Amino acid sequence: METKDKTAIILGATGLTGGFLLNILLGMNYYKKVIIFSRSTIGFTHPKLEENLIDLLTLEAHSEKFKADEVFCCIGTTKAKTPNKETYKKIDYGIPLSAAKLCKQNSIPTFIVISALGANANSGIFYNRIKGEMEEDVLKCTIPKAHILQPSLIGGKREEKRVGEWVFKQLFGLFNLLLVGPLQKYRSIAPKNIAKAMVWLANHDHDTIRIESDGIQKIAGK
Repeated sequence: METKDKTAIILGATGLTGGFLLNILLGMNYYKKVIIFSRSTIGFTHPKLEENLIDLLTLEAHSEKFKADEVFCCIGTTKAKTPNKETYKKIDYGIPLSAAKLCKQNSIPTFIVISALGANANSGIFYNRIKGEMEEDVLKCTIPKAHILQPSLIGGKREEKRVGEWVFKQLFGLFNLLLVGPLQKYRSIAPKNIAKAMVWLANHDHDTIRIESDGIQKIAGK
């Protein structure tokens, strides 16, 4: 483990994975403060918690508050939730990159961000291309300790109802049993396991920068 009494920043704490991550960090003695930046409140208080309600698209305007030992970026949207491609890119590409730039500017040594399996800056699929471009530009910031998590379909219940995604998840759960060997990386993954892996990576040395879904699952079990 690294030093105790650390400060962590979470972007996306009101989301599924970010919510699990927040609860884990608040319960750990290694963290004295957890700072969150979000558009809406998480709805509770905690002695370690500092909540900043802002427009995340203007994150770089809040650089004076963006100071910590580690930054966890759990930002992500969907085509159904954000159909406009320009807005979609501002969220999935713009926010993580702004966070990475602030890490560089404020000498924050650790940045861990959630991307997606199949991310590729040269992909013909818009979603995969945006994630791939985000990854490449985040790494150009040369943060000393950076990890990019590439999960497959993320399981769990969300507040908003996405019927198509829900049906797909039920089918994917059945297919998980058939995905063995090299295909294990395509298994759906629980948000809690992604959060656990992020915390482990922040507190241990790990050589791999881009970590696919099966690797995330293994790290979560450590």
